Amino acid sequence: MAQNDDAPGWVIPVMRTGYGARGVTYIILGVLAFLAAWTGGDAEGTREALAKLRDMPFGLIGLWLIALGFFCYAIWRLICAFYDLEDHGTDAKGLIARTGQTVTGLIHAGLGISVVRLATGSSSESAGDGGGAQSATSWVLSMPFGKWIVIAVGLITIGAGIYYGWKGIAEKYKEHLRCTSLTERLDPVVKAGLIAHGVVIALIGTFLIYAGLNTDPGQAGGIGKAFDTVRSQPYGQFLLGALGIGTVAFAIYCFIEAIYRFVPRLAEPDLTSLADAAEGRVRAAARSL
Repeated sequence: MAQNDDAPGWVIPVMRTGYGARGVTYIILGVLAFLAAWTGGDAEGTREALAKLRDMPFGLIGLWLIALGFFCYAIWRLICAFYDLEDHGTDAKGLIARTGQTVTGLIHAGLGISVVRLATGSSSESAGDGGGAQSATSWVLSMPFGKWIVIAVGLITIGAGIYYGWKGIAEKYKEHLRCTSLTERLDPVVKAGLIAHGVVIALIGTFLIYAGLNTDPGQAGGIGKAFDTVRSQPYGQFLLGALGIGTVAFAIYCFIEAIYRFVPRLAEPDLTSLADAAEGRVRAAARSL
């Protein structure tokens, strides 16, 4: 692995652009999910939501900016893993974390390509969010041991969803966020957003496991299917509305990351993170007892 001192100087603006693009995408998804719960309409997946954006004034420009942001986020995650900018190390736990960063980068590179195709009109809108997941699942199922690959990917995806929830509950996100009055005030929003996103990701993983077990790509699905599944439950309209609000909260978290996230190995030594501030308060409270 390369040394962190060799990391390019443009990695920080690339990182911020990537998080900003994620924020734009998820705020669109969250608002549409909430409106679907409010009006009884269909919940939208990522692809369908971005297709709606394309039809709006200046929507095409917005799509190109989102695609650029996804590519930036992909580059950021790959560089972060390669240079170990978050100090994960080279032990087993660190290598797993850096592999996860690499996979996340590749996924967002694929999302960027998908948005470019949508912007240029070179892919069918009818494929939809679920259609894309089903096409990919169908392709994997056609491979040798494809069934088990799909199940394994589903388990990994559920693990990622659990990680997002745990990251929110255990407040692990505080380690890489600069402490400001705004980030402290928005802390409950960040926590709610990570938990809501974890629920959505875990549902997508569950769909993949069912698709693998039954060798049926039709049971796979993306964010749109996750929203629809939530709405089909008892009190589903209220649950979908809550999940839509939670997705907007996750978008706000992405925007906070875009502005206040710092890279541990590239940060100034006297920087105070949210985690540092929280630990300082705990120590002060202990001394006062």
